[in-house]
Amino acid sequence: MKIGLVQMDVEDNKNMNLKKARNMIVDAHKQGAEIIMLPEMFNTPYQNDKFGEYAEDETGKTLAFLRKVAAELKILLIGGSIPEREGDKIYNTSYIINEDGDVIGKHRKVHLFDIDVKGGITFFESDSLTAGDEATIIDTSFGKIGVAICYDIRFPELFRKMVLDGARYLFIPAAFNTVTGPAHWEILTRARALDNQVYLAIASPARSDELSYKAYGHSLIVNPWGEIVDQLDEKESILVVEIDPDMVDNIRGELPILKHRKPLVYE
Repeated sequence: MKIGLVQMDVEDNKNMNLKKARNMIVDAHKQGAEIIMLPEMFNTPYQNDKFGEYAEDETGKTLAFLRKVAAELKILLIGGSIPEREGDKIYNTSYIINEDGDVIGKHRKVHLFDIDVKGGITFFESDSLTAGDEATIIDTSFGKIGVAICYDIRFPELFRKMVLDGARYLFIPAAFNTVTGPAHWEILTRARALDNQVYLAIASPARSDELSYKAYGHSLIVNPWGEIVDQLDEKESILVVEIDPDMVDNIRGELPILKHRKPLVYE
């Protein structure tokens, strides 16, 4: 089973972003990837003043593009995320598309990135976006997957819920920055995979020379033992990794922490 992560350099041009995404998805597929994930906000610059401009409802060109390429290549596609418009609200939304081009689920980012790191970065997604309110667990041809977006990873309860509901693989489109990324990217991804004894894949945009938001990059895949299987640097690239689905059951059998939980103590 091969997973492909697309770490693309996002531009201030939706059509160019879709064209680039297609080329990189095709490249990952040629390398054998059966599940491919795009980064957070892959069709728009990661800027509050752009989210409204680039937002689409479910009849828009981006979802049509995702469905077409998934059906064409017969892949499971985690469509990064885009600004989704519903009525007067905009969500940070990831669409999950199966091999027939059908939308089998979507995740609206639950925890909005509202931070103010002194001397580092200030960003308030809530200035333009509305939070989702559901954990996302989806049945696929590869088994159950859980999908979350970026800042969601800092909330372990969300991930434990997905795993208790059967998720064996976790997919996270994300766009950490050059302040939080070096400090927390590897710690958080390894912890969530290790805590839950699952494979975890996280895909970032590449670091742009042109845009104001500087993504950390370093898209990676972690195994159920908490080890990084492979990782990119900050530049535009594709990561394709073969994983062993049996490792989930093997690790859970050897170190049965999920069975050893005592929920009554935690309430």
